[in-house]
Amino acid sequence: MPVSAQVLRHAADRPRHPAVRGRSGELSYAELAARITGAARRLPDLLGRAAPPSPDLLGRAAPPSPDLLGRAAPPSPDPSGLPDLKAGRGALVAVSLDDPVEMLVAVLAADLAGATPLVCDPSWGPERRAQVMRAVPVDALIDAPLSAPAASPPPPPGAGAPGDPAWACFSSGSTGRPRAVVRTRASWTASFPHLNRLAGIGPGDVVLIPGPLVSSLYAFAAMHTLATGATAVLPGRWSPADLAADLAEATVVHLVPHGLPDVLEALSRTPSPLRTALIGGAALPGGARERGAAAGVHVVSYYGATELSFVAADADGAGLRPFPEVEIEVRTQHGQGLGEVWARSPWLSEGYLAGATGPLRTDDAGWMTVGDLAEPYRPGEVLRLRGRGDGAIQTGGATVVPEDVEEVLRGVPGVGDLVVVGSPHPYLGSVVTAVLETRDAAPPPRARLEAAARSGLDTAQRPRRWYAVPELPRTPTGKPARGLVATRLADGDPGLRRLG
Repeated sequence: MPVSAQVLRHAADRPRHPAVRGRSGELSYAELAARITGAARRLPDLLGRAAPPSPDLLGRAAPPSPDLLGRAAPPSPDPSGLPDLKAGRGALVAVSLDDPVEMLVAVLAADLAGATPLVCDPSWGPERRAQVMRAVPVDALIDAPLSAPAASPPPPPGAGAPGDPAWACFSSGSTGRPRAVVRTRASWTASFPHLNRLAGIGPGDVVLIPGPLVSSLYAFAAMHTLATGATAVLPGRWSPADLAADLAEATVVHLVPHGLPDVLEALSRTPSPLRTALIGGAALPGGARERGAAAGVHVVSYYGATELSFVAADADGAGLRPFPEVEIEVRTQHGQGLGEVWARSPWLSEGYLAGATGPLRTDDAGWMTVGDLAEPYRPGEVLRLRGRGDGAIQTGGATVVPEDVEEVLRGVPGVGDLVVVGSPHPYLGSVVTAVLETRDAAPPPRARLEAAARSGLDTAQRPRRWYAVPELPRTPTGKPARGLVATRLADGDPGLRRLG
């Protein structure tokens, strides 16, 4: 069932129950349902067409009137009760709004209309946004709140098919080659009951989601909360200063690892009913689970990726084990101590929009990997992760692909070759670090490098540390040896000069 339809159902059963709280106020389920319905009625005007795009979103040739995955669209009438929404079926609707509540309304309106929402970063400037829109087959852009038309009764809940493409979002690390992941409705919604059982979440909970919905982790958290019938608290960007107020009524918090210490610190100063912390995106900080227990907070951590969704979870501190209905393999090469993590499950995505390339790989048996490394694994054992095999950087719950950052920085006048790696950070896990090869020339001023990073890279991708070296170490084939650069940084090699 679409999440929008579940919101309408909750509105009928518990109309006054709080659905969302943001900086601008609160909406009950009845009020949220009315906003969604009104916004959905406006969507066909924005689309201005009845035929879905061609080729399909995965870059494949599509038959006449296909859905987003290239299948023939069913001839049955729109089950939502809104015949004027037929224009939405098969469409890709980009949503870019600063207010997370307004973002949620627009996304759920697209869901109700049978379209696929593509969540975009509202901090993108006009040039960056235009660049992204040219790279993916967007049919409409919502960049202002959708005001509702004249009041009208809500439609009966729809019954969208589980295999319908129902969500698209950008994976961390998208630059001039946008990398957006599309997934079916069931690949998210069917996992909701499993997560509820693991974390003990129900319709009486108040879930704090302290991050932007452009992140797939926070977007999932918001949809899961509303489908469950609980209350979603959406402050938007992470703000430690406002954390105590946000936690005042929260019973659950869903966030990335580096935010947990701030949450536990806030609890030491402010009373809160918080009992559960759901943590995804990277490894937990040392001792975090124990500090949570001391504060009366049950910490449930999980491992996954935007492309794979849930892979493994740790609900009791005993280690990561397969999430329900997930199969895991760690495929090692002869003589190597680590292998790639491959997963097979109902929660996997359909791939990247418009045929974009990325770390996701598949095989003929339905397994997928994004190149994460782990120790050898057998069913029944604990999964022990050891980082990314492709050099990807885990920073504050985001995954940054170094090659994407390097591509932008190579366009700066005066930059020759360079390598981007992760440097250890006590809270973020790693920070993006750029090492420039100078030969005998002076490197460009840091201000020029940072200006290029701001204009061409997303926040998580921008280097926090900059170094210069006369000559980069190289592999036998002449490529920069990324691993050796990272080792030299970790060892404090004096040959690497910090740029001020």
